[in-house]
Amino acid sequence: MKDHIREKGNKRKGIRQDTVLLGATLIIMLILLSFFPEKQEAVTKALWKFFSEMILVLPAVMILMGLFSVFVPKEMVMKYLSKAAGIKAVFLGIIMGALPTGPLYVAFPLASALLKKGARISCIIAFLSAWACIKIPQEMVELQFLGPKFMATRLILTIIFVIMMGLSIERLIEWRDKNKRIL
Repeated sequence: MKDHIREKGNKRKGIRQDTVLLGATLIIMLILLSFFPEKQEAVTKALWKFFSEMILVLPAVMILMGLFSVFVPKEMVMKYLSKAAGIKAVFLGIIMGALPTGPLYVAFPLASALLKKGARISCIIAFLSAWACIKIPQEMVELQFLGPKFMATRLILTIIFVIMMGLSIERLIEWRDKNKRIL
């Protein structure tokens, strides 16, 4: 019961923080537009384009998230993407992030669902990083225009640094959580 109450409080706190951030962003936008009124048309067009894209994409993402929540069992995520899976979970995260195409904001709800089902933090970091900078179509374009040496070097270095970053962030979060419990 206490966990449920704490979870509700955390959700309310998160909603408040999101609302404050949105309000601050809008205020900053209005201030900037008052100093640079000639930019108003460009800002309005960009804002409308982004909003239209979100409205078209988000319903599909929410449906997919619902399907994912129902049809992908927690045990499967725990088996392949948790700490128990070892370093293989990080590599699976990279593969899962490199395959789909689409804007990065689509990956965040999926990453959240994976985290809630028990995926390790380094796997989530690898998934999001791969979604952002390792895409199969992107690799083909690099190969065509920049050559195989450049593509292979960038891909290998990106994978190495994504793994290092994921494991480092995971350790930092675990260290922070351990120190919180001590205090």
